[in-house]
Amino acid sequence: MEGFKIKIKALTEELSKTAREMGFKAVKEFSTRDGARIDLAILKENEKILAIEFENSYKWIKQRVLYNAIKAHRDGFNRLWVVYPFNNKLLRNSWVGGFIEELGVEIEVVHPKEVEEKVRELLASLVG
Repeated sequence: MEGFKIKIKALTEELSKTAREMGFKAVKEFSTRDGARIDLAILKENEKILAIEFENSYKWIKQRVLYNAIKAHRDGFNRLWVVYPFNNKLLRNSWVGGFIEELGVEIEVVHPKEVEEKVRELLASLVG
């Protein structure tokens, strides 16, 4: 299994800068109503656009992804991206993926090398 260590602080800074440049607000360590934290939240005024969680380990990944989806759902996010440097097939054919779908959370596993471009594309689609 090939992956690499995510440079979370640098990546968070870069994604935050991209969001701000495009007219969105980026909140690092976003506190949810029930006291949980989301690594990075992208907002447009009061609208919750995207919750981003960074995962660096393969251990217990399905459980952590499920927890991330529940946190996002409970705080009103309907879109969650998990930045993950390993094989991103982890949700396919999995009860976890099915449960997250039932929550109504759109989840995507994104490789760290692709996340900045994908965030830029998503936000651009929401501006126009």
